[in-house]
Amino acid sequence: MRPIFEIGKNGLSPIWLAEIDKALDSRELIKVNVLQNAAESLTEIKDYVESNSDITVVQTIGKTLVLFKQSKNQDHQDLSTKVFSM
Repeated sequence: MRPIFEIGKNGLSPIWLAEIDKALDSRELIKVNVLQNAAESLTEIKDYVESNSDITVVQTIGKTLVLFKQSKNQDHQDLSTKVFSM
């Protein structure tokens, strides 16, 4: 899985978070790459995402965040169905 979003010098915004939320509604799991020129730290980004949405940061790998949110659309709930059935 490759990162489909990046965070750089423009930083965090409600619009960026809304786009992340939209992507998660169709995929449930995505990676976000934090660029070298990002003003925020990995911890600040994680805190922003989790405190301003119902998205969960499930893992950080270097400068990459792995985000999860269960899809509202049942047709896109393949991953969460597998996880919650374990």
